[in-house]
Amino acid sequence: MDLSEKMQQPVDQFGIIGESHAFRQIIGTIHQVAPTDISVLIVGESGTGKELVANALHQASHRREKPLVVVNCGAIPEGILESELFGHEKGAFTGAVGARKGYFETADSGTVFLDEIGEMPPATQVKLLRVLESKDFMRVGGTRMQTVDVRVIAATNKDLEAAVTAGEFREDLFYRLNAIHIRVPPLRERREDIPLLIKVLAADFCRRNHIEFQGFTETAIRVLANQPWPGNVRELKNFVESIIVLERGDLVDETGLANYLKTPGQGARNLPVPTHRSSEQVEREFIYHALLDLKSEVTKLREDLYQSYDTGLPKSLPYYSEVIPSSYKTDDSDPGSEGFDLENKSLEDVERFMINRTLESYNGSKRKAAKALGISERTLYRKIKEYDLPF
Repeated sequence: MDLSEKMQQPVDQFGIIGESHAFRQIIGTIHQVAPTDISVLIVGESGTGKELVANALHQASHRREKPLVVVNCGAIPEGILESELFGHEKGAFTGAVGARKGYFETADSGTVFLDEIGEMPPATQVKLLRVLESKDFMRVGGTRMQTVDVRVIAATNKDLEAAVTAGEFREDLFYRLNAIHIRVPPLRERREDIPLLIKVLAADFCRRNHIEFQGFTETAIRVLANQPWPGNVRELKNFVESIIVLERGDLVDETGLANYLKTPGQGARNLPVPTHRSSEQVEREFIYHALLDLKSEVTKLREDLYQSYDTGLPKSLPYYSEVIPSSYKTDDSDPGSEGFDLENKSLEDVERFMINRTLESYNGSKRKAAKALGISERTLYRKIKEYDLPF
């Protein structure tokens, strides 16, 4: 089967789902590039499926029987990233009680996928460039060169060309990584793929969780296809799975969707943010709005509970803590106590409260908390230090 025939088939290879021309082109590029060892840079917004493309490049290559090592450069603290990538020798730093292989040695003869490459600090960029050019490097604290045969695939949701111009990313490394450039489009640019994605995601979730689901009506699918989905496939997947669980597997129509979709006024918060705001401001506003939404829902629930009982119901609602977790109550108190009054707190207070509560919920797990908050682990570590949280 030649390349043109492959591009005419429904795109469901390597876990990549879609029927749009854009995704057919991506599959065609994967088949062309995978058999080589050339470096590939995958770009696209968060949640578009960049890791799936990287996995496809590995699985279609002659290295498929060897390791594919995935490294999230934004999730590893800057101080230990070099050691994680290239390993270290015994005594290289405090706590280095023995020699340790890094990700590149672990992936020898295979592939290293460097996700969020735009977060890599300059000092580590220099060492990565040498690996790409000469295939050798030195462990942290080492004196002997290590040689590896590794293919490098990188991904980013940043504009690396702008980062190069700003002096934040090495120009020579950018051109070395960008030998082949694959752009994964956001959902809003391939809406024709959304109906198929919904059906496949729903079927996969129900199969894994043994749920009998009657499906979405065609009208409901059309409504979902016209949503903005700023979080792309990741957001769509989470939405589909949540609504299947919340609707108990019943048939979902456009009326049922209305209970879960944002209203036009609320939806405006999901639009791209103005560029004059920093990423920290955007993160704080996102958390703040999420808490405001939750407060509104809790208030409505309390009103409904009052209306459903006799007028003699105690105003203290003794069973209230069983209905709504205490960490989300909205009575007046300080962050860290049983409740939190959003209206009398700054964005910094709200952010500190949300991060602290999330860490408590996951027993201090930084990885799980960062994922739940929608921020990188590096950002979470910075926030913990900034707010002097006990984790």
